[in-house]
Amino acid sequence: ASTGQKNDALEAIALEILAQREMLMIENEKDMVLAKEKNIAEAMLDRLQFTPARFDGMVEGLRQVASLKDPVGEITDLAFQPNGIQVGKMRVPLGVIGIIYESRPNVTIDAASLCLKSGNASILRGGSESIHSNRALASCIQSGLSMAKLPQNVVQLVPMTDRAAVGELITMKDYVDIIVPRGGDSL
Repeated sequence: ASTGQKNDALEAIALEILAQREMLMIENEKDMVLAKEKNIAEAMLDRLQFTPARFDGMVEGLRQVASLKDPVGEITDLAFQPNGIQVGKMRVPLGVIGIIYESRPNVTIDAASLCLKSGNASILRGGSESIHSNRALASCIQSGLSMAKLPQNVVQLVPMTDRAAVGELITMKDYVDIIVPRGGDSL
């Protein structure tokens, strides 16, 4: 995807989050109710809950990533070799990045935006406590991708909450190029 398409997608996702704020709040409340029923620790509940500041942070984060220089194709460390050939390093996408993280729904947006900007596809697996919020955010992401004329499957969310899905994801070496575990309770 071109830099313009990636930036357009990031802005479209930001606009979709703003447009779907009420729906996102409803889905997050479902997660909050279930988490309270499970007696989740207060600190975890705080990280799970959408607040006006978190909404603003997600939107601002998308826009900040869009404003970053596109890293794809950047060449550094150019040097001439004794035989006259010039050699350097070029930044290229890694491919498909699987990201496993705890129950912070805003990480869904953070991870997707960084992968998109760097030209990578992503498979996201958030914590089970945030499944409703993550599904709703994934819907916003896919709408934004579609508006920017990018394939919706560039960012995918693992739709199930059981830990067996994580075990399966980390063994898919033919399909996933790198796994990034993020947070204390993600595995």
